[in-house]
Amino acid sequence: MPSFQRHVFVCINERAADNPKGSCKLKGSTDVRDRLKAELSSRGLSKTIRANNAGCLDQCEHGITVVVYPEQVWYGHVTADDIPEIVEKHLVGGEVVARLLLPDQPHLGGRTAFPVLEIGAAKK
Repeated sequence: MPSFQRHVFVCINERAADNPKGSCKLKGSTDVRDRLKAELSSRGLSKTIRANNAGCLDQCEHGITVVVYPEQVWYGHVTADDIPEIVEKHLVGGEVVARLLLPDQPHLGGRTAFPVLEIGAAKK
């Protein structure tokens, strides 16, 4: 059974182009997901961090949404160009990327730092 230190969910929900809520897929979320997977792979992190597709995360007004577990950190308005920063700062370094953080996350208790990735821990 694989043991991942973090799971990252990227909303790839698709709605009709004329839907007033919009959809992450039409905003480029598959590019975000693909960039995340490529970044993890190029850094040798694919066996430590899992990148997953997600259906609607109910944050449509916040653009492309990405959520990181186990911390439950929600990011919004994410672009493919933001992925290297999210990977380096949060997924590897444990530091929240404040500029992308969605509002109203009381479960974080104001925390902006989490455990640093244990490189090599899941490569057994």
